[in-house]
Amino acid sequence: MRANLNLLLVTCALALVLTGCATNEDNTSTEQQLYERAQQALDRRNWSTAVSSLELLEENFPFGTFGEQAQLELIYAHYQAGDYELAIANADRFIRLHPQHRNADYAYYMRGLASFNKESSLINSFFGTDNASRDPGAAINAFTMLSDFVTRFPGSDHATDARLRMVYLRNLLARGEINVANYYFSRHAYLAAGGRGRYVVENYQGSPAVPDGLAVMIQSYHLLDQDDLAAKAIAVLKENYPDYPALKSDGTFNYKYARQLDSRNWMSYLTLGLFNKQQQIGFDTREQYNSMHFKNRDAPLPNEF
Repeated sequence: MRANLNLLLVTCALALVLTGCATNEDNTSTEQQLYERAQQALDRRNWSTAVSSLELLEENFPFGTFGEQAQLELIYAHYQAGDYELAIANADRFIRLHPQHRNADYAYYMRGLASFNKESSLINSFFGTDNASRDPGAAINAFTMLSDFVTRFPGSDHATDARLRMVYLRNLLARGEINVANYYFSRHAYLAAGGRGRYVVENYQGSPAVPDGLAVMIQSYHLLDQDDLAAKAIAVLKENYPDYPALKSDGTFNYKYARQLDSRNWMSYLTLGLFNKQQQIGFDTREQYNSMHFKNRDAPLPNEF
């Protein structure tokens, strides 16, 4: 019993000594050593170690040679680790502390890129969540941040990528309006559905959601017995999107097309629609007109000082 107790005491003492040595090593490391340790971790994609080293570097040498670079690389490390909120917070901090820094464009870009990606998660990918059916607040916020970056730094190396992402977000917001219109159709709120379709046509020109916006208008006008307005919208649809699937070969509009999308299977009925991923009624021609897709990707490293 006494031997076991002595062994336990020795083990605890050894652990304390080793912990003390590690802490002392961190406290006595030079700025250069901490920075090199962080670079090694970044090269190995060991994001947690990189974050720890960069935070320690900034804490111990806030006005040192590598201080500002460490702040930029913290944004990068947090982003690569998938900690988008921390990446945004660190980018905001860098912008606040160094608004005129030569690499300020990188902080603005990374803030927008992190905002663009922060809503993506494993559970959403697993369950196949439709981004366009989600709260548009995140997309609007990301669009605003990317727009701020492009406005401030139109000649930045990252501006082209940011503009493409803005187009994608704009298309996503337009598609969200169509999803809402489809929901209104299912609730027999035809006037509200038509309003959403008209909003897409008027405010998202060039978006792949526009043909569906016209189709929504046509369907709602027909259901509201406003055939003259429906005919005018059909003419616009035929002129600009002659291959739209709801247009028949003779140029007339198939008013049953939207209802044909209600193709729930027996599992959907048994689960009261819980696992039904298709709209019960509505228009969705993304596969035909939308060719732009984005996924999370590695961010660029900041330029070295």
